[in-house]
Amino acid sequence: MTPVTPDTLLHAFLIFCRVGACLMLMPGFSSPRVPVRLRLFIAAGATLALSPFVLPAFASFVEPNPAALLSIVVSETMTGAMIGLMARMFFLALQFIGTAMATATGLGQLPGMPIDEAEASTPFVTLITLTATTLMFVTNQHAEVIRALAGSYSRIAPGTTLDAQGGLIQIADRASETFYLALRIGSPFMVYAVVVNLAIGLMNKLTPQIPVYFISLPFVIAGGLFLLYFSGPEALRLFITAFSAWLLNG
Repeated sequence: MTPVTPDTLLHAFLIFCRVGACLMLMPGFSSPRVPVRLRLFIAAGATLALSPFVLPAFASFVEPNPAALLSIVVSETMTGAMIGLMARMFFLALQFIGTAMATATGLGQLPGMPIDEAEASTPFVTLITLTATTLMFVTNQHAEVIRALAGSYSRIAPGTTLDAQGGLIQIADRASETFYLALRIGSPFMVYAVVVNLAIGLMNKLTPQIPVYFISLPFVIAGGLFLLYFSGPEALRLFITAFSAWLLNG
């Protein structure tokens, strides 16, 4: 059993700085639908659960002076925020491509409600992002997030100054990978939009007396919904597989 000493409380607070900053940006946990007090309890509970496993990493930790302690608190907070931001990039990329997919299928102008985010988005985008968030919890990826936080102490020792250049390189690489993943998910809809709009443009040129665009809009929407029906499960499987692979190896 770990004795509770002033040093133990200080180390637990530093663990809370990294865990709390990560969960503050982590998808699902950071949703505005989760009360702030509940988020605080989740971060505190995760800190207490990780403390027995992470405290040995503080064995060589030298108690700093107040000025150095403030620097360490900022460094630990930025480290946790960087981990949470890289995880959030997956969902930001999915939200981005979901907006493009909604526009390609003629559903981009529908009004929506702020369900999983603070800002309202179209029902098409909300369906995709909310399903992806649900899959994260159903497949126990939220537990892998906690495990990844515990593993981060073996790579970034407590009290280590955050390498800003290395962090920016990692964020840039993660942004590139996530938006490439989003392009793979939305590629059927991009091809569909090009083919459908080309066909509608040709019909409009052949029959200028008929408002082809307004007549074809319901068929474009129906085709987009059929495409979502057939490609949606595979797209979400691809997304959650990439997300879990990053948590495992990232």
